[in-house]
Amino acid sequence: MQGIISPEIYWLTVTILMTALFWVPIIVNRIIEIGAWVTLKPPTLKPEALWAERLMNAHANAIENLAIFAPLALIIHFAGISTSMTATVCLIYFIARLIHVIAYVAAIPVIRTLAFVAGFICQTTLAITVLSTV
Repeated sequence: MQGIISPEIYWLTVTILMTALFWVPIIVNRIIEIGAWVTLKPPTLKPEALWAERLMNAHANAIENLAIFAPLALIIHFAGISTSMTATVCLIYFIARLIHVIAYVAAIPVIRTLAFVAGFICQTTLAITVLSTV
């Protein structure tokens, strides 16, 4: 039996995949900087490239925020309270997190902060939607 997933689950899945892939450029940079064999050992050095260090921080931030976004999207899906607004908010969250990472890596503080705030507003909107159904 094939089911149709909600937009919230779709955007959650795409956001998880995006977050999971953020580490790839960090590892490639480490291989270039210190070699493949040393990269396989536990990390003891910060990357020389500042962008790679910023990407490590952005990745950690993305994971921290995913821990808030994911349960909210799942609750909305399983409670059957999905609306066009919650679907749009999940799309905006994905875009905001992508912009956040790009701005973080590129060291553009105002855009980074605005993208973070947009993601927070999306999380808050989803939480209010869940709480308003109680």
